[in-house]
Amino acid sequence: MNARRDQWGNVHVVGLSGGHDSTAMAVELRERHPEIPFNFVCTPTGNESAAMFAHWRNLGEILGSSLIPVIAGSLKAMIREEKMLPNFRARWCTRRLKIEPYRQWLKEQTLFGATISYIGLRADEEGRAGGAYDDIFGVEMRFPLREWGWGEPEVQAKLARAGIICPDRTDCEWCYHQRIGEWWELWFYNRESFMGAIAIEQELGYTFRTPGRDSWPVSLAELHAVFSTGKMPTISLNRMGRERMAPVEYDL
Repeated sequence: MNARRDQWGNVHVVGLSGGHDSTAMAVELRERHPEIPFNFVCTPTGNESAAMFAHWRNLGEILGSSLIPVIAGSLKAMIREEKMLPNFRARWCTRRLKIEPYRQWLKEQTLFGATISYIGLRADEEGRAGGAYDDIFGVEMRFPLREWGWGEPEVQAKLARAGIICPDRTDCEWCYHQRIGEWWELWFYNRESFMGAIAIEQELGYTFRTPGRDSWPVSLAELHAVFSTGKMPTISLNRMGRERMAPVEYDL
């Protein structure tokens, strides 16, 4: 998909993960600068929840511009290609499915003009680095939240004013970093996805969960057996009350 450009040929790219910070930044940018033809870009892995895809579509309507999905493949396909599951020592999933494809997409835009990349890092997290793409010739980095002096309170206030509720998880449903309560939620709300993760574990002989992280079974098959007895981790009632949603395709 060709990026939209301003009257000087510049490309304005807003990386939209769908989390609180990038969402608040995108909405505020659109309101402050209606004259700029922003390109709102996301990097789906194909393993996000239905709530996440619904959130992306809703943001497209709010922003008045469909999101541009930069897709390098699917998590499941790359797991089979790598012949291993992502883990805290080998987080190749983020690099291959998000960072590298986004870098390549930015490089392609610079062939036709200057490119400005807007990253949602807050003013109250000065020590945090992310989205370092200014080593690409022709790319300028901007951090609007820091320019505005916005911290967590300002971000949450913006979301509240806009009536936007971000999903609990904005990354993959099979993320190795998930807590036990999140695995239970996946089992409860999207059994098909949970069983798919079990199949991948059994196919490769590895587990998504980190051994020793908690007292629950490490393999998802054993976890499924425990959950099926009615045993569940402690999670809040409001999270249990969310409506179950079916998986959807890349119709951003």
